[in-house]
Amino acid sequence: MNILLVEDNMSIIKGLVYSFEKNNIKLSYKTSIKEAKEYITSNNIDLIILDITLPDGDGFSLYNDVIKNLKIPTIFLTAKDEEDDIVKGLEIGAEDYITKPFSTKELLVRVNKILLRSKKKSIIKVKDITFDLDKVILYKNDRIIELTPLELKLVNLLFNNTSKTVNRITILDKIWEWTGNYVDDHTITVYFKRIREKIKTDIIKTVKGIGYRIDEK
Repeated sequence: MNILLVEDNMSIIKGLVYSFEKNNIKLSYKTSIKEAKEYITSNNIDLIILDITLPDGDGFSLYNDVIKNLKIPTIFLTAKDEEDDIVKGLEIGAEDYITKPFSTKELLVRVNKILLRSKKKSIIKVKDITFDLDKVILYKNDRIIELTPLELKLVNLLFNNTSKTVNRITILDKIWEWTGNYVDDHTITVYFKRIREKIKTDIIKTVKGIGYRIDEK
């Protein structure tokens, strides 16, 4: 479980890190939009607690530019009684908001409720590899594995059919559908060789003469 706090007030940061750790929840933090962008795009994050006012911009921009596309549940921190900010946050897709000053206990309750809902999302883990079917992102030990769009679609095809062999004819048809290009069996072999080299974990099984498979166990 990895929760990110984007906040520049060190008193709030220290208090929340301490309280979350006492509740066995890992809380990472960043104090600027620049730092947060870099962290969000290279890590697997379950939930973000995002302050609206930051030293190098506003939380709304960070949400719209980065977080929204990744579909990471977000709680906005806003100044007390700033009704326009609350409405704006909910309208652009935030899961929840909480006004400053706030009760840490109340924030933890809200976080736990969102995490329970988020568990219903389709996330498949095989060894040290995790694939988020909703976000279509592949991780190795919480680090994003960079794949080409076509490689990612092939991985998505296998994870959507876990414990089932996807035959080569289906793969050939899908590549034609996605790209409009004809490829042969040898090209498929090359694609999966490259994917395996990037993943560096033996999760893709070759079913000789038939196709490929990923087993959940």
